[in-house]
Amino acid sequence: MISISACIITYNEERNIGRCLLALQGIVDEVIIVDSFSTDRTREIAEEMGAKVVTRAFTGYGEQKYFAQEQASHHWVLSVDADEVVSADLAQSLLAIKVQPQHDAYTVDILPNYCGAWIRHCGWYPQPKLRLWNRKKAGMANSSVHEGVQFFEKGASLGRLKGDLLHYSYATISDHIRKIEHYTEMGAKADAEKGKDCSLLKLIFAPKFQFFRDYFLRLGFLDGYYGYIVCKNSAFASFVKYSKTRQYIRRGTN
Repeated sequence: MISISACIITYNEERNIGRCLLALQGIVDEVIIVDSFSTDRTREIAEEMGAKVVTRAFTGYGEQKYFAQEQASHHWVLSVDADEVVSADLAQSLLAIKVQPQHDAYTVDILPNYCGAWIRHCGWYPQPKLRLWNRKKAGMANSSVHEGVQFFEKGASLGRLKGDLLHYSYATISDHIRKIEHYTEMGAKADAEKGKDCSLLKLIFAPKFQFFRDYFLRLGFLDGYYGYIVCKNSAFASFVKYSKTRQYIRRGTN
């Protein structure tokens, strides 16, 4: 029988954290939360539900999640975001793995909820992500911008969990727009610092192609009204990031 530490990073997640922690009860053996000085009830709710909360200034998603992993007491780590919920099917998969893991790390399918609607196309699902790993064989990369898990040896094996991790991504369209501004700012500055420029042709045509690919080739139209909104906003995000990258390359990242 293995023990699992769930690691979560937070900032003002009082709307989500209780739902996230409730779904983890009876599955993981400890919950580590690294909070970036929330000004709402995030910490209070988390501690009331038995989580260990550590405060740390936010320095980037990758670095924050790397730090959270380092606080874990157990060799196995489950990385969960505060706005995600372990589904019933995924819970059963995790309980089965605790008895006898067959691999060194596992990916899980992320099912996004957008303004109350489940998005199963648009390139948003299933998008399997590596979320469970044995720290002896793999670990979160210590990167300020890009978060991800890296293997320490070539022979490590990778499996795929059954069941979805439910991602309550955006409660409103305004939430999505705000996140687009946040992520494009970080991404554009990171690309500019690496010297990655964007041509005018790419700026013009890449967002158009992205909408065509997501809405038609990736069947976004099957997700109805919100599928259309998701595809339009994804194309808009592409346009914003490329525009900012050109700006920062020409003016500097400050």
